[in-house]
Amino acid sequence: MKLDSKYFDRIRTRPKREARVEASQPLCQWDGCDKTGVHRAPVGRNAEGEYFLFCFEHVKEYNKGYNYFSGLSDSEIARYQKEAVTGHRPTWTVGVNKNARNGPTQSQMRSGTAGAQARMRDPFGFFSETRARQARHEPRLRKLKALEAKAFETLGLAASATAADIKAAYKDLVKKHHPDANGGDRGSEERFRAVIQAYQLLKQAGFC
Repeated sequence: MKLDSKYFDRIRTRPKREARVEASQPLCQWDGCDKTGVHRAPVGRNAEGEYFLFCFEHVKEYNKGYNYFSGLSDSEIARYQKEAVTGHRPTWTVGVNKNARNGPTQSQMRSGTAGAQARMRDPFGFFSETRARQARHEPRLRKLKALEAKAFETLGLAASATAADIKAAYKDLVKKHHPDANGGDRGSEERFRAVIQAYQLLKQAGFC
């Protein structure tokens, strides 16, 4: 195709990309500066989200003297720092409801004071029953081991026997089966040794 062809003029060619003219950028807001202001600097307290636009040199100068707490007293600064820990959101103490606020403290519950026990809710009567049993000195039944059960049987006692019952039965049986009281009876001597062993076992187990 000749360059002077009539068809050549009709061919659409992609024009060369011209450098885009950048939108007009704001000027530096520093007094007397005519440079472009593209660097943001915070306006200050109570104007969060608002910024000044400075050039590079003046934004550095502005940041050197910037103080967010300017104009606040020491107490106001301390309060701000304390609230900043929670993101300046409201907080509540543990146990915000009335019952929890007026209830017993952890130390009172651990110490078992009368005042704390009086304030504790006990809808099933568990604690009152426990205190009543302790007041009557009722022994708590526990599952016996084989040797412990045999020891009670040797002494002729039930598993619910108290320490006083165990000691009384032991004294009676020792006195009854002592060799001096039976004239050297072999059967009585074996019974005597079994009674002593049973009592020692129950004593070591904490029954008496």
